[in-house]
Amino acid sequence: MKSNRLRTILFTALILLAGIALAAKGTDQEAKMADQGHTQMVATFAGGCFWCVEADFEKVPGVVKVISGYTGGEVVNPTYKQVSAGGTGHVEAVQVYYDPARITYEQLLDVLWRHIDPTDDGGQFVDRGSQYRSAIFYHDERQRDIAEKSKRALQQSGRFDKPIVTDILPFKAFYVAEDYHQDYYKNHPIRYRYYRWNSGRDQFLEKIWSKEVKNKKTGSENQRYHKPDDDTLRATLTPTQYKVTQKEGTEPAFKNAYWDNKEPGIYVDIVSGEPLFSSQDKFKSGTGWPSFVRPLVSENIVEREDRKLFSVRTEVRSRHGDSHLGHVFDDGPPPTGLRYCINSAALRFVPVDQLEKEGYGEFLERFK
Repeated sequence: MKSNRLRTILFTALILLAGIALAAKGTDQEAKMADQGHTQMVATFAGGCFWCVEADFEKVPGVVKVISGYTGGEVVNPTYKQVSAGGTGHVEAVQVYYDPARITYEQLLDVLWRHIDPTDDGGQFVDRGSQYRSAIFYHDERQRDIAEKSKRALQQSGRFDKPIVTDILPFKAFYVAEDYHQDYYKNHPIRYRYYRWNSGRDQFLEKIWSKEVKNKKTGSENQRYHKPDDDTLRATLTPTQYKVTQKEGTEPAFKNAYWDNKEPGIYVDIVSGEPLFSSQDKFKSGTGWPSFVRPLVSENIVEREDRKLFSVRTEVRSRHGDSHLGHVFDDGPPPTGLRYCINSAALRFVPVDQLEKEGYGEFLERFK
């Protein structure tokens, strides 16, 4: 009897050890699968009221679903009443399930920064208290490294005058919020819009992200992205650039500026200057136009149905400049399987050594 009991104990211990080893390997495997575009992944963020954070992330291409809940504290299965009162250690948070073949963790962080006040450690906007502070909860060391680099890049960008104080913490457990809070912006649109406007969130974001940023080293100012008036466009763009961006034209294949460009850097909208694509996502498609597997900043890309030429295609436009860029097709290489086929005439290339000088220093970390 004792021998059998001992065997049982030893067998159980071996199973536990094997489970720990598999868990340790899990993060590496998850990263590998993400690179290959084979799995759905999860990110956990806090940015104040989870109604707003959920609504913002659910609009992002590549995001599969977003769940509101609580994390960061020690209380098991907390209620909204407990968390909102403070004292549980939890924050209102969201879990973002995303397709790594369509959007990266780094790009999700870009979305987060553009929808919160990362300089406020006492809450977010009208919601005060540590239960409403911003935070990034990393699920593995890969996410932690990316989050830390992203945070440093934001601090160095000069976008905010105050220090970036958003916490980067290890993920422990996530407790799903009550059904009433899920998809609140869809189920209670009037109440949601009333709350959001009065919270001051959007007014703050508009002020921060539309302002001019002074480069700390050069002292030069770079206007935030916008579309100039038509007279200015006609005076500053070449005939081909104007035809492509404003009249949805197409430049000749193999006879354009960037189809074979191999230099590292980013591609920005020729009209607004907003960052669109990276050389790291560029590939040789054989079509004669610049081709990319994914956008650099997915929020700056707008996709629309295009029924011209007696077929249905997906047009790609820039969000702030409203420039016609090209089209996206589903015949690209891994990891996304997509081919963003873009006109060179719609782009301006910024080499890596010019990023900081031209106000795109936030992207330098990607090339290190």
